[in-house]
Amino acid sequence: MANLVQELNSLDFSVYIGGPLQAAVKAQHDASISQVNFIKEVGFTPAVPAAGSTPAIPSQLRYVDFNYEKSLPNPDYGKTLQDLKDAGRVEASATAIPATINVSQQFLKSAVNLKVPFLTMLTIPALRIDEVTIDFNAKLNSVETQNVSSEFSGNASISAKFWKVKFNASASYKKTTSSTSTTERTYTLGVHVRAVNDELPAGLSRIMDMLEDSIAAV
Repeated sequence: MANLVQELNSLDFSVYIGGPLQAAVKAQHDASISQVNFIKEVGFTPAVPAAGSTPAIPSQLRYVDFNYEKSLPNPDYGKTLQDLKDAGRVEASATAIPATINVSQQFLKSAVNLKVPFLTMLTIPALRIDEVTIDFNAKLNSVETQNVSSEFSGNASISAKFWKVKFNASASYKKTTSSTSTTERTYTLGVHVRAVNDELPAGLSRIMDMLEDSIAAV
């Protein structure tokens, strides 16, 4: 009979259980490094090394410029010369509305330049492994079969001659024994990993808030 307890104790559980856990830790580490590389490669321009006497140019925050026209209400719309004088828009001695002041159009078009940090427009990867479930099942079946067979054969003869007895006898016996032991092994390993897109770390979140405050429209 196979020693199933000893065979179970010989299993290397550090491989079956520790292996997936180590893989999860490495995946978390790779995700963090990927976040750092994403910020460096996407959010900043590459540094330019020094050439001769020219100083090196460090990495700079990458901005995106948007140029567009914006319609603004005309504060001078419909005003007379006296209204403009009262508001201090023209001198009191002026006899006509200057050409630089438009009182006929209700809205004025203004060219606007918007500078936006590139990082604030993208979703920064923040993958976090939330749960790891390891299901390991070991199934051992031991079957032992023993076959025993016996054979017996014999013969005997008795004869009498001149009152003397002659006795002849022979016998044979044969026994055969065979045994078979079979152990079936079945191992199953299931690993369930649940990953979520985590919130940004507190430090990085503050930096993103500061970058959003730096958005300026000119």
